[in-house]
Amino acid sequence: MIKRVLVVVSALALLASGLLFTASAQDGPTPQEQAEAATETRQGLFKLLIFNLRPIADMAQGAPFDAEVAETNARRIAALAPMIPDVLGAMDTRNFDVETEALDLIWDNMTDIQTKAQALVDNAIAFADTAAGGDMGATLGAFRALGGSCGNCHDTYRVDND
Repeated sequence: MIKRVLVVVSALALLASGLLFTASAQDGPTPQEQAEAATETRQGLFKLLIFNLRPIADMAQGAPFDAEVAETNARRIAALAPMIPDVLGAMDTRNFDVETEALDLIWDNMTDIQTKAQALVDNAIAFADTAAGGDMGATLGAFRALGGSCGNCHDTYRVDND
């Protein structure tokens, strides 16, 4: 009986020490894991922006015009754009091994990033307001400023893959 109790107590002690070791090893993400998470977050934001811009760009290139979609998507872009400086500024990842198209100079120019993000907000709102009028010509004419806002930032802060 005593042997059985000792075996059970020993087994519980080993289990407890294993749990404590596991818990201490999982106190928090490593800096590399934080950089990967920060990169995934900002890429997720840009994917949402592209998801909303794509139908508008398609309309500008001849797809059937839908004023409601153009307005809705532009308003979504205007809502998402203020997050750009937040997700870029959340963590400087240039010294980590992360897969990104972001150029290192982003983190030296956050004021410019904020200015460019605000221009995207302003141009998206102007585009949405124009689209709300339902005039295809005027709406598609306003696309140049909206698309230009994206391009202005990409030209400076993103790896050129084109």
